[in-house]
Amino acid sequence: MPPSTRPALAHLARDVACVVKVSDDPVPWRLQLWLESVFALAERVTDLAAATLSAKRRCLDRQLGAILTTPNRCDLTRDLQAKISRARDQLLVLLAYPGKVEPTNNGSERLLRPAVVQRKMTNGYRAMWAAEGEAAIRTVVDTARLTGNSPFSAILETVGV
Repeated sequence: MPPSTRPALAHLARDVACVVKVSDDPVPWRLQLWLESVFALAERVTDLAAATLSAKRRCLDRQLGAILTTPNRCDLTRDLQAKISRARDQLLVLLAYPGKVEPTNNGSERLLRPAVVQRKMTNGYRAMWAAEGEAAIRTVVDTARLTGNSPFSAILETVGV
């Protein structure tokens, strides 16, 4: 199973857009253009040959390296550079696993939404075993749905019935 892209590119794009609005520094603008090119490539990642993806990944990585080492005088830009630098090895995972890793984590967040609603409606759990139990059941059910299996059958299989 391919690794996830954490933090998701969409979240970084949002952070970059915020800094572009308030900073005169060119680095956030360059990061925004870089992210746009990654998103554009993500749309056609399954149509490209492995050698092409590898070359594009190297090119994007070189571009990002140049952007991240560009000196600037803006604290927000430096913070953004540091954040992206920490996540650098995760940003282009979608190119290593064409069609298997999304550039955003929207799908994952949609799967988490029912658990968040449950927690807010019940004001959380009083016992850790209850929280862990629900998390385990949700994991089994969501995995079954993703693989096209019946959630009920997956639960039965998991508990050994």
